[in-house]
Amino acid sequence: MRARFDATDDVIVITGGANGIGLALALAARAAGATVVVCDADAEAGEALPAGIEFLPLDVANRAAVLTTMAGIEARYQKIDGLVCAAAIQPRIPAHEMAEDWSRVMAVNLDGVVWCWQAVAPGMIARRRGSVIAFTSGLAASGYPGASAYAASKAGLQAFVRSAAKEVAQHRVRINLIAPGVLETRQYKAANPGADAAHWARTTGVGQPEDAVGPLLFLLSDAATMTASLLSRDYAFAAHE
Repeated sequence: MRARFDATDDVIVITGGANGIGLALALAARAAGATVVVCDADAEAGEALPAGIEFLPLDVANRAAVLTTMAGIEARYQKIDGLVCAAAIQPRIPAHEMAEDWSRVMAVNLDGVVWCWQAVAPGMIARRRGSVIAFTSGLAASGYPGASAYAASKAGLQAFVRSAAKEVAQHRVRINLIAPGVLETRQYKAANPGADAAHWARTTGVGQPEDAVGPLLFLLSDAATMTASLLSRDYAFAAHE
C-alpha cells in the first residue's frame, strides 16, 4: 500500500528546518501542497532554501522571539495547521565538565519546544484543529557518554508533551513525539565522529533524513488520530531503495 499525503491549503511551520530532517520534511510538505515556513537560527542555510519555502530567522530559546514570530505567521496566513519542532543541539561534553553548555542545550531542546507550544496552542484550540510534533531520542532512556544534557532534555520533553497533550485533547489539538532513529545529518556527524559513528552503524543502522519524512507526514495528517504518543524508529533502515 502506497501512502500519499495531500497538504493543500495547510500551513506547516518547521523549526530547525534549514538542515537535516527538518529540511527533508519541508521539501516533502511543499511537494504535498502545503505552505511551508521554516524557522531556523542558521540564517545562511535558511537563505539558501529552495524557492517556495518561506524562511524566518529564529532562535527558539528566545521566548519573546518565538511568540512574535509565530504570531506573525498566524497573522499572515490566518492559521498554523502543523508545527514541527526540529530545532535541537547535541554537544558531546562530559557531565562533570559542563557549565553554560547545559543551560544552552535545555534552552534550545526543551524550553524551545515549550515556547513554540505556547505560541501556537491557543490558535489551534480556537480552531479545534492542529498537530504539533516534537523530537525525542532513544538516548532519553539509555543515555550515552558525553550526551547527558541532550539525553536529559529529550527525557524532559517526553514528560512535557505527554502532559500538555492531555490538557488540550478535548479541543482536538494533538501533540506527539517522534524518535526518528539514527540518521545521517550534519548534527549527527558533528556529535558522532570516528568510533561513535561506527558504533551506531553497527548497532542500529544509520539512515537518511528522508527516512523520517513518512512518519512525520503521518503525524501531521488527520489520519493520526492520536496524541501524547511516541512514534519510534528503533532501527534506521532506509525507507526507499
